[in-house]
Amino acid sequence: MKFYITTILLAVVSISNTTFAQIRSNNAISATVAGQSVFLDASANGFSGSTNLGKGISFPRTDLTTFTFATPNTGALNFPTGYDGMIVYNTATGNTPATGSGSGTQAVTPGFYYFSNPTAGPGNYTTAAGKWLPMGSSAAINNKVNILPTETITNTLVNNAQVYAIKGTFTASGTSTAVNIPSPTGMTAMYGITIYKAGTNIVYDRSLYSYTLGTGAGNAVTGSPSMSVVYPADTYDYVLEYLK
Repeated sequence: MKFYITTILLAVVSISNTTFAQIRSNNAISATVAGQSVFLDASANGFSGSTNLGKGISFPRTDLTTFTFATPNTGALNFPTGYDGMIVYNTATGNTPATGSGSGTQAVTPGFYYFSNPTAGPGNYTTAAGKWLPMGSSAAINNKVNILPTETITNTLVNNAQVYAIKGTFTASGTSTAVNIPSPTGMTAMYGITIYKAGTNIVYDRSLYSYTLGTGAGNAVTGSPSMSVVYPADTYDYVLEYLK
């Protein structure tokens, strides 16, 4: 009986070691994976023997409006980077939870996201300062984002801070440089504003003299730092890009 138990244990250890040491691809096993730059190579056409049968990687799907992290630990299955670089496909539209999911209350839409937590490291495994940043979304085509009347996450970061955008319209009086554009909820600074001729994609102006944040309407004055421009009386479309 002891002989058989010992044999079984040795077989399990052997299978375990082979599993971790010989992962390379679907039809080519490599025992030197530890010395290679990739831990998994699935580039070979070994799934069906045909190059016409498409294959891809299905990423984990999750609802980032309810997702929270398991606390990183320093045990055998630790995540010493505090999940920095983790990728998921988000299925929901809304905001991330206030706690347990990085800095929290981030606006998300369906699409690929990665968790940016570069401050994590040895002795600091917290996820509290991390942010879910978009890799792309259903609204992004050719790296262009479909800006909505509601808050939109853009593909732009400034010093690792997410840039948001919102579109709307305003009416110019034709006699004053002042244009009232509402400040989006949570806006702390303006990144830029693009103003279009109404109902077209023709850019009328992309400059701003000042923008006064407020709980109601922000007072935007168009023009360059040396002069202001009085817009002809009309209705204009705009895209406001901002930071929180």
